[in-house]
Amino acid sequence: MQRRRFLQAAGAGAVLAFSGCLSNDDSNGGAQTTTSGEGSMGGATGDTELVLATTTSTYDSGLLDELNPAFEDRFGVTIKTLPKGTGASLRTAEDGDADLVLVHARGAEDEFLEQGYGVNRRDVMYNDFVIVGPSDDPAGISGMGRATDALATIASEQATFVSRGDDSGTHKKEQALWEQSAGEPGGTWYQSIGKGMGDTLVQADQSGAYTLADRGTFLSMQADIGIEIMVQGPLKGGPEILKNPYGVIAVNPAKYPDVNYAMAMAYIGFITGPEGQSLIENYTANGEQLFYPNALSEDPNFGEYVPENYEG
Repeated sequence: MQRRRFLQAAGAGAVLAFSGCLSNDDSNGGAQTTTSGEGSMGGATGDTELVLATTTSTYDSGLLDELNPAFEDRFGVTIKTLPKGTGASLRTAEDGDADLVLVHARGAEDEFLEQGYGVNRRDVMYNDFVIVGPSDDPAGISGMGRATDALATIASEQATFVSRGDDSGTHKKEQALWEQSAGEPGGTWYQSIGKGMGDTLVQADQSGAYTLADRGTFLSMQADIGIEIMVQGPLKGGPEILKNPYGVIAVNPAKYPDVNYAMAMAYIGFITGPEGQSLIENYTANGEQLFYPNALSEDPNFGEYVPENYEG
């Protein structure tokens, strides 16, 4: 934050000097045309680093390797990515240590907004969750139509289940599913490891265990692991409860004046605009689309901007 104060002070001086140059230049009607990232919003804000706190699924799946370089090239900014999972990402932003968050747990996002930490939320994309496990399927859950029934069966059979246990969006979804199921997680068969999605899939594969995963990360790693999808999400006809929407939120500059708010809003505009949405739609792994963009619509959904229970 001290670094940002220094850079913003320097940037403010640069903007004033730049404004003086414009006021003395009558060519082109006093307008200045910027053709490179050097003079884009990153320079104008005086801070050419954007800190993005995000869930591990956007990182482990490789999606950010497609999105971020395109944004960096356009705006002349360096993105520092903090892949921590949804809960940790929101806490990082609440401490003022991130400029924006890209996460996937609407309840936690709503609380973040209600407490004044975030502004200007936008829907970005969705995929779904799947329950994966060993090919021999010791619990016999393959093809079940209800995720809660599958978890209850895993619990009754005490088949090994690996939980992320990291307060991520995936972990929050898993906890919600357990609460709605007749099963109770616990005992030696239930392993909570406190790690990201990629590490969790690797451990489940090595342990011959079941786990809940987002489809995108699973597909990006499918060629390197032996576990298979046992219960599908809604993208393949499974229950709607396994839908996995992602949202992006800027950190509130009124609460943290040192955040790079202008660049955060530029990033939000980029990934919810035509170019970013196209990159998301066309990103594949092992021949399959990992995420489905949903930011662009002729009929706007104004509920995406505010908490779901907002009545103001």
